[in-house]
Amino acid sequence: MEDDKISKPEAVSLHGTRNIYFPDREITFDDLKFVCYMIERTARRIKQPNAYVADHIGKDELLRNLSLADVLHCENPDDVADRWIEEYKLERGGHDVMDIDKTLTPVPPTAIQMGKVYARLVQSTLSSQENTADGILRVYHSPICQQLDNYNCSAYYEPSYFITRAYYQGNFN
Repeated sequence: MEDDKISKPEAVSLHGTRNIYFPDREITFDDLKFVCYMIERTARRIKQPNAYVADHIGKDELLRNLSLADVLHCENPDDVADRWIEEYKLERGGHDVMDIDKTLTPVPPTAIQMGKVYARLVQSTLSSQENTADGILRVYHSPICQQLDNYNCSAYYEPSYFITRAYYQGNFN
């Protein structure tokens, strides 16, 4: 009765970035989405921009976290964020993306929603010459991040293709 088994859909790979622990396995979009979510969650907790968190983690550790994402997602996300804060010596800042006008944005996007926005942007702009960690660092340093992280405007609600176009233009105009 092999036909009765429910099969898991194939994971979307990202230009062949390989898992550093299991070289026969590629980093998937789900791995990227988890790491972007954790960057967002950690940045919100310490009130720093996402680029600050990504920079302090660094390329090699981003690759390590991408490779471990399918295991890390089983842990309590607060524990993962706490470990990142300690391990990467992240300091508290004054950049609070949740300081918003409630009349303009009564319900701000969650860290998971923003993680997905950033993961889609990394995926859609990833070149064949870079790995996923390079793409994360590049995207978080884009000028459009200020607009995406301004929840008083609607940039983060735009369709992925529109955000990708804004990325290449350098703005949403």
